[in-house]
Amino acid sequence: MINHNIDLRADFPILTQQVNNEPLVYLDNAATSQRPTTVTDSLLRFYQTDNANVHRGVHTLAERATNQYETARRKVQQFIHAAETSEIIFTKGTTDGLNLIASTYGEQVVQAGDEIVISIMEHHSNLIPWQQLALRKRATLKYVGLTAEGELDLEDAATKITDKTKIVAVAHASNVLGVVNPLAKLAQLAHQHGAVLVGDGAQAAPHMAVDVQALDVDFYAFSGHKMMGPTGIGVLYGKRRWLEQMPPYQFGGEMIDSVHQQSSTWAQLPYKFEAGTQNIAGAIGLGSAIDYLSEIGMSQVTEHEQRLVNYLLPKLVANPDIEIYGPHNPQQHTGVIAFNLKGLHPHDVATALDMEGVAVRAGHHCAQPLMAYLGVVATARASFYLYNTQQDADRLIAALAETKEFFSHGVIKSK
Repeated sequence: MINHNIDLRADFPILTQQVNNEPLVYLDNAATSQRPTTVTDSLLRFYQTDNANVHRGVHTLAERATNQYETARRKVQQFIHAAETSEIIFTKGTTDGLNLIASTYGEQVVQAGDEIVISIMEHHSNLIPWQQLALRKRATLKYVGLTAEGELDLEDAATKITDKTKIVAVAHASNVLGVVNPLAKLAQLAHQHGAVLVGDGAQAAPHMAVDVQALDVDFYAFSGHKMMGPTGIGVLYGKRRWLEQMPPYQFGGEMIDSVHQQSSTWAQLPYKFEAGTQNIAGAIGLGSAIDYLSEIGMSQVTEHEQRLVNYLLPKLVANPDIEIYGPHNPQQHTGVIAFNLKGLHPHDVATALDMEGVAVRAGHHCAQPLMAYLGVVATARASFYLYNTQQDADRLIAALAETKEFFSHGVIKSK
């Protein structure tokens, strides 16, 4: 169990501040997480002592930088249980990784009349690349729907995935509904029809143990900034068999083997997909974040967040003024909770909560087709992480009550 004491929160100086004269309660972790001092210190240390380009130099700084960069790659491999480091490609983030697959593997295999299957709950990052690929190739984009409880409808998935399907792309965990999707079952279903499974791990890798080999996903993408790493760094995992047959995503330095006036050959994996100077410090910072998470233990992270959801979600469900989107059963729920205060626009709710020091997200959460499916324009969203506490949940409940009271009667407590 992660302690709710000051020791863990002390690793995150940003959480000690006041916002609008109230102690900050940060509940926008699905958008981006905060960083512990060990991560920010690793960035500062690199820039102050080891800053150099990687793979290209034989001088001491270059060798130190290269060693740290490749050490970070090994940490990622071990963190998601990939078979080898050559299956780990550093990207700008989840969006970049998913676009890489669509622009390389997708361009290779998808032809007119083929099908691409995604779910209605997808983030735009795991929707638009496939939508645009289908348009370019004159293929069909199909959506798997939801059950009445707000979970992925596996029966619908079995109907939608056919022998015409080439790619199935699904979020491991929803950034709105707070559900975890059964990627292993979807992978089995996709493989039975000769398709590959792409997992969007942006909302899963920071919060639960991930084993890409056990899931049998063909590709898996996630971002550093949602798991306490720097912005601008992410990871794409791919099975070697697919990565080897895929063409480069970008061209330039580092990704080549030899260059002639009229032709070139490409470097071995994973460097074929890492053109130019990469976000070296970002990769090192991501490695530091993985160290932090690994020291705590991902099972502990999951258990901590589940404990908070077990405490908070029933209280929100029982409130007649609150509409919850996604499962009402805490056991089917991650630390992402989308809701609306009935009769109020979520932007007004988020602004009012901010006046109480509570930071939540409001909007369509880059999931407009899901919003339309749910029959709403937008929702508010509270999302928890390992440094949040039961007191944070209580603050959210109290702030929602204050918000409802203010908009109903124009009454708010004096500060």
